[in-house]
Amino acid sequence: MIKADFFRIPFVLFLFLVLGNQAFSQKLYSKRSTLYTYMGVSGAKLNQFNQMLEDRGLSELRNKYHSVGLGYQSRINDFVIGMELIHNRGSYSEFDGYKMGFRTSRALVNIGYAFTEESKFQLIHYMSLGVGFLNFQMLPSEKPPGLESFLEDPERGFILRKNDIQKGTTNYGDFLTEIGFQLSYDFDVPGREEVVSVIAKMGYSFSPFEGKWQMNGLSFDNTQSGAFFRVGAGISLPDRNFFYKDASISAHLITGFHFTSPKKFNSILSDHGYDELDGMPSNLGLKIQGENEKLLYGAEVYNLSMKGDASSTQTHSLNSLRVYGNLGYKALQYKNFGLGATGGIGYGNLRYTILKNDKPDFPELFEQRKFDGYLKNSGLMAKPEVFVEYAIPMTKMKLFDLVFTAAAGYELALANYRLGELDMADYMTAPYLMFGIGVRP
Repeated sequence: MIKADFFRIPFVLFLFLVLGNQAFSQKLYSKRSTLYTYMGVSGAKLNQFNQMLEDRGLSELRNKYHSVGLGYQSRINDFVIGMELIHNRGSYSEFDGYKMGFRTSRALVNIGYAFTEESKFQLIHYMSLGVGFLNFQMLPSEKPPGLESFLEDPERGFILRKNDIQKGTTNYGDFLTEIGFQLSYDFDVPGREEVVSVIAKMGYSFSPFEGKWQMNGLSFDNTQSGAFFRVGAGISLPDRNFFYKDASISAHLITGFHFTSPKKFNSILSDHGYDELDGMPSNLGLKIQGENEKLLYGAEVYNLSMKGDASSTQTHSLNSLRVYGNLGYKALQYKNFGLGATGGIGYGNLRYTILKNDKPDFPELFEQRKFDGYLKNSGLMAKPEVFVEYAIPMTKMKLFDLVFTAAAGYELALANYRLGELDMADYMTAPYLMFGIGVRP
């Protein structure tokens, strides 16, 4: 069942836009929408885990992690609202042939206020509300020699997960916040109305409720906290560059079906006494799409997952993250109905994980270690897609449209995606059907 926590993000986004109609409907307004990506650094010192290491005469974990993110922002007059997906990867530490480290991700809604008038320079103060995921692991430095040997002995280290999105994006949870400032400056693009915005973000992220990120007797709250600095760039559509308001950047939540199954992989699982993964992979993600004079461009990220019981004492999951850059053309626009096609190229990964159901708490877990394991691979992906959309104006002054979309396409693996010696490209290559709901200023 889909958790209610996940849908708080689109609900808050919709609520603020609807309530904002009353504020803006009585006066002139300006609009600006932006698609951007960034990278940055932050710090997260794991106090309790480090104390356990110190008690054993071992060095502490490194306290720095790196972030990459994809974001969308819409500004109406001085009111700003947007969405972000952030992936944070901690620095790994080596110990006795094992690698220890963590990674997290966050899905956030940003609400802010612009201190400047519409110009090439922007200064925004914002607050973010959202949910997250945490993975902490201690696994051997050497990769498993092959699929067969891995399945015979998958208990190689331990993996701890909170709100495990490897089993589906709907597992995102637990309240997270950020407070910060955003500075940006616009650079004109010759021959285009769009501008390139260089962006810097600085602030502090934190988990407001103590103990929400506790796993196996230790607190990992600090993995979701710390001062941050991020820099990046994006494409903006400022009102000042448009005589006719026929261009916009929209944000969509997307979900759908991928018509594939890991048949060969399931056969090998069965041969080794594990239960098979049933059904087809499901997905949930974010798509950001810009439009100007029928030219379409943008980015999307979504997470395919399959999960189940591997045995009476273990669970397993097969997960794949897809990140695409898209370019396309809208062939038809009639009133609120649109029809078009896009092509995308990007990155995909594939991760198979076996987890022991019952693991002891620290420090016993640290001493025993061998409970879980995973195999992974990554490569390039490509896809063509056709879509239809229907937009419904949601305010009297048409500040934004609620957009419903349906898309059909075909994903093509441009790498072999081997798990051990098994080629999984046929699993990654498949047709799909995707549905979305979004907002377009």
